[in-house]
Amino acid sequence: MHELSLCQALIEQVEAIAREQAAQQVLLIHLAIGPLSGVEPRLLEQALPFASAGTIAAGAGLVIDYLPVRVLCQACGNTTEAMPSRLTCGDCGDSRTTLVSGDELLLMRVELAVATENQRQEVARCATPAAAT
Repeated sequence: MHELSLCQALIEQVEAIAREQAAQQVLLIHLAIGPLSGVEPRLLEQALPFASAGTIAAGAGLVIDYLPVRVLCQACGNTTEAMPSRLTCGDCGDSRTTLVSGDELLLMRVELAVATENQRQEVARCATPAAAT
């Protein structure tokens, strides 16, 4: 199951962010996934508890946003949404297109519990640079 290895790499990234922020716990992991990423979101959700077991991210929630497939048309120059199985221009119908988005797996945000001076727990929302996994 390739989603398990992706989850393990994701947890490594999340743990690094948590260490940088001196967090006690990871509360929420927010991803963006395109339909051409080769990732099955349902399997990723199922793999997360196994990959995060025994880590600071154990028990963290997972939010997945689904990204559209977008193409740039070489004929008319427009960028439009396309079907994953048909990468044609939505405006002129030409098939000479370049994929602009839809193949991403991005770690968008991590919500962390961090201790303050009063030892109260607060949530720190750490946005991550848009980087594909």
